[in-house]
Amino acid sequence: MLAGMADKTVDPVYADSLARWFITEACRITDTAALIAAAGEQLVAAGLPLYRLAYFQMTLHPEFVGTGYFWRRGQGVEQGNRPHGDDQDEEYRDNPLPIVFEQRKTVRVRLDEVEPQAPLLRQLKDEGATDYVALPLLFISGHVDALSIVSDRPGGFSAADLERMYQLQFAFTRLVEVHSLRETAVRLLDAYVGHAAGQRILAGDVKRGGGQTIEAVIWYCDLRGFTRLSDTLPRDEVVSLLNDYFSTMGDIVTKAGGEILKFMGDGMLAMLPIEQPDERAAVALRATRAAASVSDAMTVLNRIRATAGEPEVRFGLALHVGEVMFGNIGASRRLDFTVIGPAVNYTARLEKLCVPLARPVILSAALAALVPERDTVALGRHALKDIDEPQALFGLR
Repeated sequence: MLAGMADKTVDPVYADSLARWFITEACRITDTAALIAAAGEQLVAAGLPLYRLAYFQMTLHPEFVGTGYFWRRGQGVEQGNRPHGDDQDEEYRDNPLPIVFEQRKTVRVRLDEVEPQAPLLRQLKDEGATDYVALPLLFISGHVDALSIVSDRPGGFSAADLERMYQLQFAFTRLVEVHSLRETAVRLLDAYVGHAAGQRILAGDVKRGGGQTIEAVIWYCDLRGFTRLSDTLPRDEVVSLLNDYFSTMGDIVTKAGGEILKFMGDGMLAMLPIEQPDERAAVALRATRAAASVSDAMTVLNRIRATAGEPEVRFGLALHVGEVMFGNIGASRRLDFTVIGPAVNYTARLEKLCVPLARPVILSAALAALVPERDTVALGRHALKDIDEPQALFGLR
């Protein structure tokens, strides 16, 4: 009796092979681009006259407003990001998507019957497309993404084709909602705590006091004369200066394999993790070469700022190598995923000597020992706060 009832309930859901795929197989695909590629292939295999499938994912990101995934039959998937502000340009406003996003309406254009004015639709028609449909994907939270389907069959989509797509729209929405939420979480964590810390948090490493001991090159830098500048410059100019400085410094350390851990006023703490003992020299060399490139990058930045009549950026940077605890530190309801330990304190003290030694970059003896001697210059022994013995310090040639 119960088995019979279950069969009657489930059979209609699984009768459509396409619906069955969405329910049983598509949910196992964790990469969004792979999901769109597989969905496009499945729709074509199920008999839908699909030429192009596009998914538009709106997201929270400091640099772009959303990501588009574009599948074309026989060509696979292309992916592109739309920067903030591009959603106001004329080309975008002339296309159907603003109606979908802002009015939550489905848009259909029979390309074989009209001469479209929208740039996107003209391009699709030139490619041989005959029918265009864009529809909203409504998330439980009220958030809206969008999906578009394009046919190149004479006459476009039939009424049965569209009815089938409208039914599948709800299953597709639930799938991409999961993708969107996860990718938004990943991007926000990357932006606010760094990639490595974000991955650890998503993996469940959230217990206060939890973490692991790792070896790393510690990178600590700050801005010279920032107190005076912040007292004399308008607020917006101070923010612009900090963004220029952190962007230049952050891009360099990130490209070298580093992880930005935190910004502290005008200071920045980063690390280059050492995964294996035999990688120590290679990581140290990457760090010192990145540090050497900072001066050149700041020179270019200051030329640009001088042209705009803005004050120059001056910095101090220290590098050290040692063990740190990488994990959760803070109050019970407000944690910071960062590094702590004597090596971090030592690096911060080194950086304070950049001004008296008239050096933009200072290396600890431990770090200098890992890189070729020709790349460094001895600066003698100097006292550091709260350290009994004077320490041997090095600069970059």
